[in-house]
Amino acid sequence: MTEALPPIPPGTLPIAARAPGKCIVFGEHAVVHGAPELLFAIDLETQVFVRPATTTQLNGDVDAVPRHPYFSRALASVWADGPPIDVRAVSRIPRAAGLGSSAAFVAALVAALGSATGGIDRPTLARRSFQVERGAQGVGSPGDTTAVVGGGFLAVNGGPGAPLWTVEDGARQWEVRRVTDPGWVWVVAHSGIPRSTADAVRSVGERLARPDGPSLLAQFREVAEAGLRAVERADRSEVAELLSRNQQLLREVGVSHPRIEELLRAAAPAADGAKLTGAGAGGSIVALPAPGKETELVRRLARAGGLPFVVRPAPEGAGLLEPPR
Repeated sequence: MTEALPPIPPGTLPIAARAPGKCIVFGEHAVVHGAPELLFAIDLETQVFVRPATTTQLNGDVDAVPRHPYFSRALASVWADGPPIDVRAVSRIPRAAGLGSSAAFVAALVAALGSATGGIDRPTLARRSFQVERGAQGVGSPGDTTAVVGGGFLAVNGGPGAPLWTVEDGARQWEVRRVTDPGWVWVVAHSGIPRSTADAVRSVGERLARPDGPSLLAQFREVAEAGLRAVERADRSEVAELLSRNQQLLREVGVSHPRIEELLRAAAPAADGAKLTGAGAGGSIVALPAPGKETELVRRLARAGGLPFVVRPAPEGAGLLEPPR
């Protein structure tokens, strides 16, 4: 039976909404080409506050529409005929870190505006959020927006059970399914190196177009499928091994970075497994702490110059912060 996720109910301005960040465990980049991806929403979040105004603005910037593609595309998607609004956004998610800052902003804003225009169901919120982010970036998959809308552990193009929803871009279709949360604590750490999702995705696409590209993509698929099964079984040792295998593949397609490698080396004595998470070429790592070594892992990553966060899966995706008025 398909899980029924609650819709965003109708409301009137002012409205406040929130959305969590995300962490990719297996399959980033390969998901763009149809392979599976496993990811989860993390308990770092973005909040947006929307109220009537005389001029549309974002965080006090009255020129935000031409300057901020995510903002302008969200308005075009959900608020094209709406009156001027003042949007304020605050976030605990580092920007350009591979942890879903743009997806969280988009989903929270689309949820708030969707509420103000009569409410919005969860599949529609996921599809519109992807359309906004894809339009702003020009490339990518719906994994990030799926995670921040659905909450918990989710699989794209894989996993058991019936799909929660599907997302299409005209050339490809992705199916989204729920995956059982194994109940582990995770640590993510930002390298401090900002990265461009669009640039990294295009670079990997060029790499996979080489003669050995199909073989690499098949290996990404194999690791992601095995990782999905291992997480469902809560098989910690296999997940740890597969994290290392996935990282090696990410090195081979050229999206690791010297700072990422430094953080991975720093994490090794206190982690069962670790890899970069997100588009790479900077950004962040995700590590599965060895039991009892969570604090040591955080200290090691901080001493290595990372910005670490202990995270758990956020069970709820994007939603309103308070009841609609």
